[in-house]
Amino acid sequence: MNKMLNSLVLLTVTTAFTSIAHASLPLAQKGGCMACHGVDKKIVGPAYKDVADKYKGQKDAVAKLMEKVRKGGSGAWGTMAMPATGPDKLNDADLKAVIEWVLKGAT
Repeated sequence: MNKMLNSLVLLTVTTAFTSIAHASLPLAQKGGCMACHGVDKKIVGPAYKDVADKYKGQKDAVAKLMEKVRKGGSGAWGTMAMPATGPDKLNDADLKAVIEWVLKGAT
């Protein structure tokens, strides 16, 4: 009985994690992010895999990127400005989910 319960818990957690990870692509699309960013190729802005590489190991990466996305700006990846993404497009929880997905390699 314990093994069956443990398996059920593991399956539930794995399914929930997978659903959250896969939900981030639609959230990025909802926020308009995919118009300028590709998962593995540069469009107007950097590829998400490049962003993940740049911020790898930085403990404050989520907070930094949330601020960058909210404020917009230029200079980190070239001269093209990224427009600000307000909470009307993505609320804080959804934005955090997208950024965590990006930092994990957008897979």
